[in-house]
Amino acid sequence: MWDLDFISENDFENHVRRTIENYRESLKSMSLKDFNKNIIDPVKFAFDKALYGISWQELINNEITRQRDKTNNNYIGYFHQHIFKYMEKCTVPPNGKNGGWDVIFKNPAGLYFAPNKESDELVHTIYVEMKNKHNTMNSSSAERTYKKMQQQLCNDDDCACYLVEAIANDSQNIIWETSVDKQKVHHKRIRRVSIDQFYCIVTGQSDAFYKVCMKLPEVIAKVAPQISTDKIQDDTVYSELQKEARHYKAGDEDVNLTLAMYMLGFSSYLGFNEVK
Repeated sequence: MWDLDFISENDFENHVRRTIENYRESLKSMSLKDFNKNIIDPVKFAFDKALYGISWQELINNEITRQRDKTNNNYIGYFHQHIFKYMEKCTVPPNGKNGGWDVIFKNPAGLYFAPNKESDELVHTIYVEMKNKHNTMNSSSAERTYKKMQQQLCNDDDCACYLVEAIANDSQNIIWETSVDKQKVHHKRIRRVSIDQFYCIVTGQSDAFYKVCMKLPEVIAKVAPQISTDKIQDDTVYSELQKEARHYKAGDEDVNLTLAMYMLGFSSYLGFNEVK
């Protein structure tokens, strides 16, 4: 029996299906070119190999897993953000549109932006910047986000701005205190809010996020088998790297593999550009 009255069963299943389809993109076979798309740090690899006492193949497989995990975190961010487009009074603007906000929640009746009517002030719009984890923002990113929220309050005095965190330290709806231009700043309508608290505000149900989490495994189990699962080919990163290493005569196989790794990042650098 479907007991989530703030999102339809069909919309929930479609959203889970799209998330899985995105997720599966990262499972495609990875080539050496894909592996080095953002240019790896070969010096770090040299330290990791020596200090962890593992082979080049194991080190490469670990990096492939790390890269896939990073991509998959983005897809989980998609899940957390885009589910709100199926909920009443919420919009999820296209990238870069409507101020670049992740979610905009409008309530014509007005709403209290702080818990327990901490402030008796009502607003009619909440602008949301969403993050997967509380510690994913560095200081410069936090400063940019806070300034964006300050500007929004200047443009619209009938709103609040939330930094919504899927994985927060605690269930919370608190004033966000940070530093801007090396000065501590805070504003009662710029807040850090855990995702369960935001679900509560949007749906009016304190356990709405809990219900989504409890329903999710059931829906994934139902939807996943419906999606085409072509056999995933083996990653070719290590075999391609071995092939590259055969071009070098710097030493034994391990030394030549090390040089091949260096060439991924340093092929145009002085000295390295003469190797081939």
